[in-house]
Amino acid sequence: MPQSPELDAIVVGGGLAGLVAAAELLAAGKRIALVEQEPEASLGGQAWWSFGGMFLVNSPEQRRLGIKDSLELARQDWFGTAGFDRDEDEWPRRWAEAYLQFAAGEKREWLRERGVKFFPVVGWAERGGYTALGHGNSVPRFHITWGTGPAVIEPFVAALHRGIEQGLATLHVRHRVDELITENGAVVGVRGATLAPDDAARGAASNRTVVGDFDLRAPATIVTSGGIGGNHELVRAHWPARLGPAPAQLLSGVPAHVDGRMLGIAESAGAQIINGDRMWHYVEGIQNWDPVWPKHGIRILPGPSSVWLDATGHRLPAPLFPGFDTLGTLEHIVSTGYDHSWFVLTQAIIEKEFALSGSEQNPDLTGKSVRELLKQRLGKGAADPVEAFKRHGADFIVADTLDELLDGMQNLTPEVAIDAEQVRLEIEARDRELTNAFTKDSQITALRQARNYLGDKLIRVAKPHRILDPKAGPLIAVKLNILTRKSLGGIQTDLSGSVLGVDGAVVPGLWAAGEASGFGGGGMHGYRALEGTFLGGCLFSGRAAGRSVAGTQNASE
Repeated sequence: MPQSPELDAIVVGGGLAGLVAAAELLAAGKRIALVEQEPEASLGGQAWWSFGGMFLVNSPEQRRLGIKDSLELARQDWFGTAGFDRDEDEWPRRWAEAYLQFAAGEKREWLRERGVKFFPVVGWAERGGYTALGHGNSVPRFHITWGTGPAVIEPFVAALHRGIEQGLATLHVRHRVDELITENGAVVGVRGATLAPDDAARGAASNRTVVGDFDLRAPATIVTSGGIGGNHELVRAHWPARLGPAPAQLLSGVPAHVDGRMLGIAESAGAQIINGDRMWHYVEGIQNWDPVWPKHGIRILPGPSSVWLDATGHRLPAPLFPGFDTLGTLEHIVSTGYDHSWFVLTQAIIEKEFALSGSEQNPDLTGKSVRELLKQRLGKGAADPVEAFKRHGADFIVADTLDELLDGMQNLTPEVAIDAEQVRLEIEARDRELTNAFTKDSQITALRQARNYLGDKLIRVAKPHRILDPKAGPLIAVKLNILTRKSLGGIQTDLSGSVLGVDGAVVPGLWAAGEASGFGGGGMHGYRALEGTFLGGCLFSGRAAGRSVAGTQNASE
């Protein structure tokens, strides 16, 4: 098999999964080339931009807060959320079980050995609101990395740089893979175009000027190229009919270069792509007032108190409350015939409950500053980035009275008639329910239950109050857009990360990890993502692929 004798493996993509795979290979003394289309500033991919959330089961952080978690409970929640129901879900099911055991076992210690630490308050993603066997987390499991996304990628970037210094690794930025080279049915390397140098900042568009070509050979190639979230045409092409028609307007939660090119290239080399219609898009997107990429959106990480209205002013049905069921809410919003919705809330709610997804939107956590953390999370007013969006964001309306708020909402969306009387009816009825310690309003019941958890009471859920209480004001309305984010399907792999073809057999020489593989197996999350984060899947699948190629994967893995 023709190959470069100095290379044991090629890693395509410099995101988190690719960096982890590279680190595992280098730890085993293997010689690698990491090939990345974007400038070096973009190493770490979407993980750098992330809030740094990690899904852990029965962690010390949970136990210190009185949370009783277990592998059995996590399995109940994961499989109830995933809803696996297809023949091709056999490998995704196996990946889900393996990942749960990782999350309940060595994941936390493995990360701590690499210097990753966690904020002591555990958050709650995808609260569910259905029955015990339905969608959602039964307990808080969202562990925030101290240092957010940059702290997650740091040890793996450092491992790559050590490998370069040792002569074991080469980093080929501005190298776009256009073909997986196959010979005698096996993948033996990559071929593509060398792009002109570019000093574009992380996430910003870089040039596509071709200045040369390249050809790299190795007995193993690992594809870790990400998903399709930046390619709205591809998102719409794969949009599932079960969610209704694809929205006319979408914001992008990822840069434009997250375009899914490598999925088609892998498929041409024999890979089986499955579950392309499973995807994860957020419904709490707001336009970034200081954008880095086209249609740049930021997700609000909401607490549960805001009143959620559709585009015309009708309240969303239970249990579609903030933070409860992302895809259920998406399906409902699309069914209304509009591609946006509204939060109506108070200054008291925004101060306690609004966080913005992203490392750059959380400088206190990203900068590991306890002083700044106390000021931002427990001090007077909302966190500075939230206040900046309130001042500058195109989707925010602030008013002293409900009439003024409704006028602002109507002016922002003149193409949609907002039923002002219905909004008033919804708000006043909701407020009236707060006069008793009991209620038939299930959102208010959920608020009161949430505050029984110390973490929510401290920093996440405002004390229940009337929306129209002047002491809680001013009033705030936020127009919420649909925000593209993650692919839940992808390249089918076995538990080693080896790519499977349409006949179910391994494609020799080819592995996949991260979002390109649906975070493992071609879709270990099923239809819905329980975690509220995708870093763990990148870590786990990148580690599996790297160890498999290096020959260091244990039989139990």
